Amino acid sequence: MNVNFEFFSIEPTTVIGVLLNTFILLLVVKKFLFEPVNKVIEERKAQVSKTYVEADNALENAHKLESEYEEKLSQAKEESAEIVRAASERAGRKGEEITAAARKEADAMIARANAEIEHERARAVSEVKGEIAGMAVELAEKIIGRNVQSSAEQDRLINDFIDNI
Repeated sequence: MNVNFEFFSIEPTTVIGVLLNTFILLLVVKKFLFEPVNKVIEERKAQVSKTYVEADNALENAHKLESEYEEKLSQAKEESAEIVRAASERAGRKGEEITAAARKEADAMIARANAEIEHERARAVSEVKGEIAGMAVELAEKIIGRNVQSSAEQDRLINDFIDNI
């Protein structure tokens, strides 16, 4: 059993060369690969951190705007309720004014109608008195059998006739 390990021999120069090559390769990879990659990773971390900060600021601003909006909305609701209340009051006052004006106009119309009725009644009474007076004078002339010429005598006859009726 004779095993030949010649191909498996370790030479110190080869080991030093391989270690030296590995170290140089490590420095080159570190310089040209790890540093730029780390730099990109750090920039990306900074950008993500900045994005989070901006998002937090935007969220805080949104909450602030929301509270301002709700406050303005409640103020607008209060103002609209006040406007509606004031309009209702104005409408009520206007309705009362219109009702009072209509009532006043109706009262004036009733007063004019009553005055006109009273005037017509007085005129009718006057006409009736005139007709009755004329009939009384005619009747008195027929009864007496003479013509009554004087106005004092006519007035006396008319008054006597009206009193008797």
